[in-house]
Amino acid sequence: MAYRTLRSWLRRLAETDRLAVAEPGVDLDFELSAIAKRQDGEKAVLFPAPKRGQANTPNVPVVSGLVSNRDWIAESLGIEPSQVLGTFRDAVENPLPWREVEDAPVHQNVIRAPDLLRDLPIPLHNEHDNGPYISAGLIIARNPRTGIQNVSINRLQINEPDRLGILMLPRHLHNFYAAAEAEGDPLEVAIAIGVDPATLLSSQAIVPIDFDELEVAGALHGEPLRVTKCVTNNVHVPADAEIVIEGRLLPGVREMEGPFAEFPQYYGPAGRREVIQVDAITTRKNPIFHTIVSAAMEHLLLGAIPREATIVALLQRSFPGVLDVHLSRGGICRYHLAVKIKKTNEGEPKNIIAGAFSTHADIKQVTVVDEDVDVHDTVAVEWAVATRFQAGKDLLIIQGALGSRLDPSTNDGVSDKMGLDATMPVRREGLDYVVVHVPGEDNPKMDSRIVGAAAADDAILQEEN
Repeated sequence: MAYRTLRSWLRRLAETDRLAVAEPGVDLDFELSAIAKRQDGEKAVLFPAPKRGQANTPNVPVVSGLVSNRDWIAESLGIEPSQVLGTFRDAVENPLPWREVEDAPVHQNVIRAPDLLRDLPIPLHNEHDNGPYISAGLIIARNPRTGIQNVSINRLQINEPDRLGILMLPRHLHNFYAAAEAEGDPLEVAIAIGVDPATLLSSQAIVPIDFDELEVAGALHGEPLRVTKCVTNNVHVPADAEIVIEGRLLPGVREMEGPFAEFPQYYGPAGRREVIQVDAITTRKNPIFHTIVSAAMEHLLLGAIPREATIVALLQRSFPGVLDVHLSRGGICRYHLAVKIKKTNEGEPKNIIAGAFSTHADIKQVTVVDEDVDVHDTVAVEWAVATRFQAGKDLLIIQGALGSRLDPSTNDGVSDKMGLDATMPVRREGLDYVVVHVPGEDNPKMDSRIVGAAAADDAILQEEN
């Protein structure tokens, strides 16, 4: 079963020596993020009493790196690593409607005159960030026409004690806001901070508009997610979240937001962007604040796994020979895709490359490999390119396609894309492409034939005598 709260997952990490605890007084400006990044992928880090210089900082602990390893994500869902994409895909296809509760832990403390930096320990992450940012908040909003909710993670800059700047890409939240703004109305929103791993992951599901991602979280849990209605608006939020910020996206208001470090390990530019007016903050007793360090593994994996689940599902509809996909760390878990296939026809890999580009605009490079190559092993993928690819016949280039606007090498998001067919010919003769193998090398019993380093002395002495 999936872990249903942030705290239960933290306990699991602590019990298995995957939660580091920092000393009290770590500075919220840069020092917290520096420590968390040095532990990236190895341990989550809990900061019991971080401070901001001499400022009056709330006595609220901060945690980072909750899901900074693929195996951790599988464990948090109660499944094996090989089951993650299939399980996530099944949850998207079979969502569970949430269940509303009245007595919600997140309403144990209500702050009606909020001051964001006084009430919450919000870090300043990177050298050129334009101030402290909320980076792990689930933005939940209702479609003003249908009432159905959407969940996403957006960067949130502290503009004033009760105002947040937000970057919205042209997706569902922006569509909701545009519909409300066209009527001159604010859009009610809530920002949930400190949720369980399944709910965090579900926020990144690639689904149609008017599809509530909190129902994906319920499917991953195996039971409906507990939600509660906000104190000041009609948005429903995870009842077991640590913190919820309630507010309104204001119509017709724009303020400067950014720069802020993004997943490509470069800064997203500044601009005049939409603004959230904060009306209240609700929390558990003794809440824990979750922050995500930009471009660290937690950030990258939360984007990668939902994308991989969607990509493999879409490809398999047209190409049943597709077995697995992987968005590599070197491609910042967005831009470089490896696809494993059971090849049956020549030319098939190029069709799959073209299909892969259509699954997500961010994909910039696709490498197709045979079923004997582990797409999660970048060395194995590179080996396939080195020994099964010839640029003159196996390279596919698409010029001037829509890509990621956060890729600084593009022209406002217009990008060239490349596909590599690193597969063997279907028809092979003799020992062509037969991989070298030593009989017994895969047998763990061979390890028992090693008797230890002490025996080396005897062997050397005997040779000298």
